[in-house]
Amino acid sequence: EIPVNVVELGLIYECNVIPGAGDKFDAAIKMTLTAPGCGMGPVLQEDARAKVAGLPSVDVVDVEIVLEPAWEPSMMTEAARLELGML
Repeated sequence: EIPVNVVELGLIYECNVIPGAGDKFDAAIKMTLTAPGCGMGPVLQEDARAKVAGLPSVDVVDVEIVLEPAWEPSMMTEAARLELGML
């Protein structure tokens, strides 16, 4: 929907990489949505999980949607605000 990635939008709150099986790593990600009722939530969650799971050194990926703290436009990078005409 938006031509800016979820990191630049400020939707990724936390990403932890933990030693996993063998030479692999597990990833635990906390992300949010621009609005609590966003219908794209499950799609964004699965997209994030699939992208990280596709990395060769990653084994298990857990992506949790959190709503606290609530997202606000000030969480976007300057580049994202510029891309969206918000500067």
